[in-house]
Amino acid sequence: MTAGELATRWTIRVALSLYAIAIALRLQPGGRPGRERAARAAWAAGLLFYLAHVACAFQFFHNWSHQAAYRETARRTGELFGFDWGGGLYWNYAFTAAWAVDVLWPRPPGWLRAGLRGFLAFLAFQATVVFGAGWTRWAGLASTLALLLLWRRNRHDHRAR
Repeated sequence: MTAGELATRWTIRVALSLYAIAIALRLQPGGRPGRERAARAAWAAGLLFYLAHVACAFQFFHNWSHQAAYRETARRTGELFGFDWGGGLYWNYAFTAAWAVDVLWPRPPGWLRAGLRGFLAFLAFQATVVFGAGWTRWAGLASTLALLLLWRRNRHDHRAR
């Protein structure tokens, strides 16, 4: 594996790990100021690693070509689902914009925050569990289940009050 491949893989692994840590911190009951600061820091650092991942992917895999990235997305989609469609690349662009908006706008309306974070969760699940392979798929599934359990426990704790 080349240095470029390693950089591309590890920047997304770190980004999604920080993503999961930030969500886990936010889902803990009893909001503490230090915990929210840590969650915001992990959230912003996750975005920076994600942007580094995008840069590495375009540098080392697509030669800074949108068309090459589109063709590769179509090929991977074809492998998994039987039809060549590169439109998933635009979902990745939307993911980038949504995460950036969520980091740069710390107090959006609740409905917008929920929409952004739901969209991010859906695409993170797609990237790790649906399109992922090997231990990445299992780590994505385990993280998703753990975060869902935290979310459910947090909702149950709020209802019990």
